[in-house]
Amino acid sequence: MNYDLFRGLHILSVIAWMAGLLYLPRLFAYHAEAEVGSQMDQTFQVMERKLYRIIMNPAMVAAYVFGLGLIWIDGHGRGWDFLLTPWMITKLTGVVFLTWWHHFLGRARKAFAEGRNTRSNKFWRMTNELPFLAAIVMVLAVTTEFTF
Repeated sequence: MNYDLFRGLHILSVIAWMAGLLYLPRLFAYHAEAEVGSQMDQTFQVMERKLYRIIMNPAMVAAYVFGLGLIWIDGHGRGWDFLLTPWMITKLTGVVFLTWWHHFLGRARKAFAEGRNTRSNKFWRMTNELPFLAAIVMVLAVTTEFTF
């Protein structure tokens, strides 16, 4: 029962985190076109700050807590060697990427707030789908538990 509960809560946390990882760059794409100091600039700053602090940060922490709980349960149930399987290494590599991307977006949010964004709306539109591409690889790795 604990495993199923942790798995469900992990999935919900990841959904919330992914929503933010996908939406924040879209906000940046529109924000990049706003004049610094304008009403639109201020509006985007509020939206971005609330999305990052109120949704993304707690969702990331929850995804980590429940994910580590699943690893703990699996480690005691099937042995710790599953952490070295190709599918789990792929999943954990994706987690590292998503965490890096989360913090990259956090630094970009601060740059927007300080009026020193250097990236174009085209950059943000081009990179917007990176978390989803990572999620595709991660979900397929976990659901198939592939090996070489």
